[in-house]
Amino acid sequence: MQVGFIGVGRMGRVMVQSLLNAGHQVRAWDVTPEAVDAVVAHGAEKAANANEASWGDAVISMLPNDEAMRGVFLSSKFLQAESKPPVHINMATASVQCANELAEAHIEAGMQYIAAPVFGRPEMAAERNLNIMAAGDSATIELVQPLFDAIGKKTWRVGPTPSQANVVKLAGNLMVAAMIEAMAETAALGKGYDIDPATSLEIIVKSLFDVPIYRIYAGLVANGPYEPPGFDLKLALKDARLMLAAGETVNVPLPFMSVIRDNYLDALAHGDGAKDWSVFSRVAMRRAELE
Repeated sequence: MQVGFIGVGRMGRVMVQSLLNAGHQVRAWDVTPEAVDAVVAHGAEKAANANEASWGDAVISMLPNDEAMRGVFLSSKFLQAESKPPVHINMATASVQCANELAEAHIEAGMQYIAAPVFGRPEMAAERNLNIMAAGDSATIELVQPLFDAIGKKTWRVGPTPSQANVVKLAGNLMVAAMIEAMAETAALGKGYDIDPATSLEIIVKSLFDVPIYRIYAGLVANGPYEPPGFDLKLALKDARLMLAAGETVNVPLPFMSVIRDNYLDALAHGDGAKDWSVFSRVAMRRAELE
């Protein structure tokens, strides 16, 4: 298939590589020229702007936040272009409100909109080990399934409304954040009794939660390193705000997320914003004066 790709950051560039490896043609664009050059070196075509990347059978986007998504797809002439692919697949983590705005605007422009955020980090993307949550028109999802097959290991059909996929993505991030917080408090408690965090977390994870995501984050909480980030803390704070806003919209309290959001702010105040989001696990140690 011929695919446009908008946003080739840490996750996007790995997705582009997977698409190329599967034999798809990719034309890529990003606000950072160096990011585009990196995927062009591996076989992608270079687009001069977002509109030029909108071609072929579908365009995929992986932008960092709502502001960037609105800027590219709502504030510009992107949707008014005469020549554009029949479907836009947004694989980024968007707010429910932004996803609804994008879906409505695409309908008005005569273009299908599929929300398909993912669970996984860049190293998992490199192994095509992502889980993809797809929501929108079922026939359109079926049409672009070969692209999902190239990028991830499983596609979950969430529902007919695109924003439903974003709700599941935010809910999953809430659970991972709560897991990291639990590990942080566990590590701090053990260290208070002179038990090395790596030891206590290894025992508990291998005894009770021996699955990849627990193993990955137990290692990060216990040992770091927090750089380079797989997912940086500033983006985690953005997602926390999206989760809280989604809950508020339907009168669903998210008390754990409120606490974790404050811990993110604590970590940011200590200069950790550009580090991997697991760095917020250090907050529990600092509060107990264990580091």
